[in-house]
Amino acid sequence: MARNIYVEELIHTPIEQQSSEIVERKGIGHPDSIADGLAEIVSRALSKMYLQRFGRILHHNTDQVEVVGGQSAPKFGGGVFLEPAYILLVGRATTMVNGERLPYRTAAIQAAHNYLTTTCTNLNVDADVTLDCKIGQGSVDLRGLYDTQKHLANDTSFGVGFAPFSELETVVLQTEQLINGPLKRDLKEVGQDIKVMGVRHDDEMRLTVAAAFVDKYVPDKDHYRSVVEELRERLLDNAVKYTDRSVKVDINTGDNYDAGIFYLTVTGLSWENGDDGSVGRGNRVSGLITPYRPMSMEAAAGKNPVTHVGKLYNLLSFDIADRLVREHQGKVKEVWVRIVSQIGNPIDEPQAATAQIIPEKGTHLSSLQKDAEALIDEELEKIYKMTERIVEGKVHCF
Repeated sequence: MARNIYVEELIHTPIEQQSSEIVERKGIGHPDSIADGLAEIVSRALSKMYLQRFGRILHHNTDQVEVVGGQSAPKFGGGVFLEPAYILLVGRATTMVNGERLPYRTAAIQAAHNYLTTTCTNLNVDADVTLDCKIGQGSVDLRGLYDTQKHLANDTSFGVGFAPFSELETVVLQTEQLINGPLKRDLKEVGQDIKVMGVRHDDEMRLTVAAAFVDKYVPDKDHYRSVVEELRERLLDNAVKYTDRSVKVDINTGDNYDAGIFYLTVTGLSWENGDDGSVGRGNRVSGLITPYRPMSMEAAAGKNPVTHVGKLYNLLSFDIADRLVREHQGKVKEVWVRIVSQIGNPIDEPQAATAQIIPEKGTHLSSLQKDAEALIDEELEKIYKMTERIVEGKVHCF
């Protein structure tokens, strides 16, 4: 079996020692993240339907979702939704087996409806969204590859991962997860459409946060201002858990209080005023957008979880990078992992699986090489288990 595993030393300035860094995260209510979330939840729903009926996941890719913004008239104390947002679920699925038509459309629409209801808590999904499903029949040659017993890659594609996260990456991720997590209990005024841009220069970090406010919870501009201040304090308190560097937080810098410009929305989502979204335009599988790191352009969300290497290899690359750092603490400073497939070859036999390692001072790559190769081999061996984790929602694609 040819696994083509290569481990080499990376000659590169580690991210924490570089003088500048930029990291972005689009929150779960951002139109691009909504598109990713819907693509993924529909794939999981179809996978579960296929498993229930046939004991195996049949061919599908639902990695095309378009979110077309609507129109609203927000105002302090509560405004109105005028034009519904339009969501188009697109992709390919196995829609018929042995002449029997499957309820794939019902499964897809129901999953999308449930996802929007639980994710966007201020949205009236029935009134404010038009959900459309144009998922069609899968192409026959890909399905031919798909139906063999050995899982064969259905694309020539690559995945990229790195570890460990830098302090800025951790702060940016934790900032959005705090706002769209525990903070919702105390600050219901803040909606789900959040964007966090982190910029570091030497030891100074600045977070620029765009947060859509829900107008019905904000009676006037004084209240708006006080929530902005409260949010800033909470985010600063949170950031110091992850870094000793200085952190500044700016919130809704597009506001102009004198001119009456505030980031107010009816639903806590920017899509209600024409913001559109597409799968793959937002966060990478790391949950972040990291221009200072190696990245794949692959849209992982919605791709089938069995043989689509564009999904599997990206997730696996991060798993491998993470394990290499964790299991060689004090020896590995930073690691980049890349795995590339060839269409039609078994997914556990890539064209190349490479790990580039920056060893810690005093550590020679030769002392890590054999262990690293064995670890990558082991992870490729069990790549099939990734499918189950994806279907159960235990791994995140964005």
